[in-house]
Amino acid sequence: MSDHSKALIWMIGAIASFTAMAVAGREVSFQLDTFEIMTYRSLIGIAIVCLYGMATGAFSQIGTKRLSLHLLRNIAHFVGQNLWFFALPLIPLAQVFALEFTVPIWVILLTPFVLSDKITKTGIIAAVIGFIGILVVTRPGVMDINVGIIAAATAAIGFALTALFTRRLMQTETVFAVLFYLTVMQAVFGIICAGWDATITLPDPTTAPFLLVIGAAGLFAHLCLTNALALAPASTVMPIDFMRLPIIAVVGMLFYNEPFDEFILIGGAIIFAANYLNIRANR
Repeated sequence: MSDHSKALIWMIGAIASFTAMAVAGREVSFQLDTFEIMTYRSLIGIAIVCLYGMATGAFSQIGTKRLSLHLLRNIAHFVGQNLWFFALPLIPLAQVFALEFTVPIWVILLTPFVLSDKITKTGIIAAVIGFIGILVVTRPGVMDINVGIIAAATAAIGFALTALFTRRLMQTETVFAVLFYLTVMQAVFGIICAGWDATITLPDPTTAPFLLVIGAAGLFAHLCLTNALALAPASTVMPIDFMRLPIIAVVGMLFYNEPFDEFILIGGAIIFAANYLNIRANR
């Protein structure tokens, strides 16, 4: 089996995981707030990461030299992920995913501030095209710009900062160390934020299975994506990732009676084109 075929298999796993996490997140959002969801997701992640660490001896990879950068990364990710979960029950699933695809555009714009790299001419063009796609997805003046749209769009900024901080961390840190601090720090953040009112809703037989899906799928999705990118170039992998958008649109129609909105797919395609242009230019 070729590397490209293996990458395709990994990407199918990533798409399935991201889709499952979105559906599970919406199902529990009616009983748990986003901080509680993040708390349980992180606790499940700690269990998985620790089991892996004990089985492989990877705990020796954990250091404290870049603890402050781990903290910044996880604050950005915690904010972005909470906003993503917050948006799930408020707007169509396809709209959440379409706005999430703007992460690379925000990476282009934020790179000079985090990595001190210059924005290329192609990067500027890609950013402009990407924002045209955002306008098609949200259609200000035609559709109401509600809190769900704002949350999903802002979540993309949090994810972009996460990606940039991860790039800096991976200069010296291992994937296991990043995942360890991800789960531990965000569990602490979740407990503090969920418990601010001295009440944390416990899982019940209805929500527990969905929380397990969220915890496992979240880690597995990133594992699949990382392995796919290790086997094939981003210009091959990322077009496959775009299939998440039509798939989640079909899921929304079948299970949540969400109307088909061609503008979301058109806008998503424009955003994808902007991302692909930048990938090809940086190849």
